Amino acid sequence: MLENLPICISLTFGLTVVTTLFLFSLVIQASSSPITQKNSTIIIISLIIWLTIQAVLTLKNIYSSNTNSFPPKILLFGILPPILAIVVLFSTKKGRQFIDSLSLTNITYLNIVRVPVEIVLFWLFLNKAIPELMTFEGKNFDIIAGITAPIIAYFGLTKRKISRKVILLWNFICLCLLINIVVNAFFSAPSPVQKFAFEQPNIAILNFPFSWLPTFIVPVVLFGHLVSIRRLLKN
Repeated sequence: MLENLPICISLTFGLTVVTTLFLFSLVIQASSSPITQKNSTIIIISLIIWLTIQAVLTLKNIYSSNTNSFPPKILLFGILPPILAIVVLFSTKKGRQFIDSLSLTNITYLNIVRVPVEIVLFWLFLNKAIPELMTFEGKNFDIIAGITAPIIAYFGLTKRKISRKVILLWNFICLCLLINIVVNAFFSAPSPVQKFAFEQPNIAILNFPFSWLPTFIVPVVLFGHLVSIRRLLKN
């Protein structure tokens, strides 16, 4: 764990992770598929197990030790598995049936968690745990997605006062914002492929509980945008 870090930062981020899990569970439970609804408990328990595994790996310093290894351990054991899971869901018939049964409205509301995430990132920068470029004062504008998400969800998907083309464009823009911060975070973290932020590298994601950001929150948000884009293009 990061030393001399105010406990309120870790607690705020922990609550953000719990909120993300809760909102994603609502997405699953609101599925139009009886099979998905039936298996919702199993899915949620699986996600809790995944979070537990990541916590154990981080607390045992698997990610923060030997940062010169390639590929980076957090990429291999924390980021790659959920990415592969997303690929499987989109490339299989049952996976696509699961995707097409999810509520677009609930998925869009889920992006609200990006607001507290950005606040935590700013606090981490102030405590020299990440570089400025990962904050809204640097090159990270992801907070825009979190602020506009309830507007798109309510006026676009509930009240239908915003066209689907605009909602689709919003998803593409927010996906680009997500990719932007992911790229900056990856190349500023201590590893053989680090490209910038050497004076103040991104050490937070290698420590608990912030390793949950790239291994859980980011994949969930990524999945949500990909689902929304597929559904909007399909319709």
